[in-house]
Amino acid sequence: MTDTKKQYYVVGGLYKDTSFTNIADGEKLWKFGPFDNYEEAVAVWRAKAMETIDEAYAKFNIEILEPTEYWVVGGEYTDTNFKELKGGVQEEHIGPFNNRDDARSAWKSKSMEHIDNAYVRYRIEKL
Repeated sequence: MTDTKKQYYVVGGLYKDTSFTNIADGEKLWKFGPFDNYEEAVAVWRAKAMETIDEAYAKFNIEILEPTEYWVVGGEYTDTNFKELKGGVQEEHIGPFNNRDDARSAWKSKSMEHIDNAYVRYRIEKL
């Protein structure tokens, strides 16, 4: 089983004070992303921090979005490397499931349908 990567966001803006709990009047909370890796998020965070370096009430953070839904993903592939799907179609996505047990049950059912075909593979992913 492989999990989908975490997603990273840069979130912040101009706050009312240095408690950084409430956005200043007339301002909005900015959200940049998603970024597929931490390094991309750090680059945007650094740029936003430099833009607001002289503003004591400005703050930006990097937030990580963890995948929360489970999906059964797969199909029939061209070979047992399981890289390219037969016929150039997209992977089948079955779900979402709110928990891993429900996804595992669907995965098992789908896998058993194709038990005699070595080119068919399904996996559970968090999206």
